[in-house]
Amino acid sequence: MTTRNRVFVGILIVYILGVVFLLYRIISDLDPRYRESAEESLVETAQLLASVIERDLVNGHIDVTKLRPVFQTLYARNVDAHIFALHKTRVELRVYVTDQTGHVIFDSTGHAEGEDYSLWRDVRLTLSGQYGARTTRDLDNNPDTSVMFVAAPVRAAENIVGVVTIGKPVESFGQFVESARENIIAVGVGSVATIILLAIIMSVWLVRPFAFLTEFLQYAKRQNNFDPARLARHAMSGFAAAYREMRDALAGRHQVSEYVQTLTHEIKSPLSAIRGAAELLQEPLPEAEQHRFLANIQRETQRIQDLVDRLLELAALEARHRLDTVEQLDLRKLTLEAVQAAQPFAQARQISLVLAEGDSAPVEGKAFLLQRALANLIENAIDFSPAGGRINISLVDDRNDVAVCIHDQGPGIPDYAQSRIFEKFYSLPRPHSNKKGTGLGLAFAREVAHLHRGEVSVVNAEGGGAIAKLSLPRD
Repeated sequence: MTTRNRVFVGILIVYILGVVFLLYRIISDLDPRYRESAEESLVETAQLLASVIERDLVNGHIDVTKLRPVFQTLYARNVDAHIFALHKTRVELRVYVTDQTGHVIFDSTGHAEGEDYSLWRDVRLTLSGQYGARTTRDLDNNPDTSVMFVAAPVRAAENIVGVVTIGKPVESFGQFVESARENIIAVGVGSVATIILLAIIMSVWLVRPFAFLTEFLQYAKRQNNFDPARLARHAMSGFAAAYREMRDALAGRHQVSEYVQTLTHEIKSPLSAIRGAAELLQEPLPEAEQHRFLANIQRETQRIQDLVDRLLELAALEARHRLDTVEQLDLRKLTLEAVQAAQPFAQARQISLVLAEGDSAPVEGKAFLLQRALANLIENAIDFSPAGGRINISLVDDRNDVAVCIHDQGPGIPDYAQSRIFEKFYSLPRPHSNKKGTGLGLAFAREVAHLHRGEVSVVNAEGGGAIAKLSLPRD
């Protein structure tokens, strides 16, 4: 992945991770906040009911006879309450009252009367003058049956003569928690999707306001027949180009800095050689030595020229992002022309270039760019081939793609270099001269392939050597 891609993807990942962390904190805090709110309401309800019971005390003893008909009527009421997304149809409040020994003298559900609740936390703490509350499951193995209980003391004068406890199933307000959790997740996912969509819209309509639409309409007009699949592929390539423009706009300053630093490093060595030769030429030297140093200066100057030319070529190619116009081409014909152009270079080292026979391979693109990419791949194969060797070039055609395969007889790619061969300025020493190239040929070929919605790969062959493969969508 290039530095620009890493910067752009890094920005998106940081944003997404920030949203995920924020959502996690909010969601994890939902249930405690709802429980606190529910408990606060239960405290007030328990205190209210305790005050009502205290008014009916008989000689300091609790009279619960009036409570039974009240709760029978309460549970029998028809409730039709629409609370936001929740439709409430019944009262779920539970109440039980214990005497000063902790025995239940009233239970609104009618199940616990007569039982000893003195060891339950709500009753035990309240009888001792403290705040008593607990959450207990009705079924031990089912957390959805949890019930929150809050107690309040029943006092006669200054003495605690009993406890009234209000209970409410956690599930009753758990529905609000779940609904809020779903809404928050939806908002978070929508936020991320919206940011990505806005980034695409900005890249298409702000970076390239009308060029994309105009070019697409012109492309559709040039087609001899209506092919939805081809038009869809062309539209996707336009969006991909817009994405790359937006990515480069975000990472452009870093990219320029990277180019400057790398170019400076690459030029430093030949400049040192030129300066050293120039200083030696100022001294009296034999004519043969003068010619040798002048040849060094010429060679290193040409090296700098090649580096600058290729770098400018690659930078111009990267800035294009997409092909403005395309033409129908025969990839076999382009390959043949590239082979013929490379013949003098190959013959100088007695290397045979052999193009296998085959049919035409129709593709769409720019002839000049594809020829340059093929030339770079073939020259790279020649550089790493032994003298007197053979380079086999063939076209592999399937239903969707057509590929040019270039198989050399060189030493192959070392393990440590396999992940770096497409990096700009990265180059391996040539076996015959032990010198490195500019390190821009494969990077250029890859950019050309991406502009044509294709791909370039270089892998070691099983029988030795390396295979460079340029794959393009079949027209």
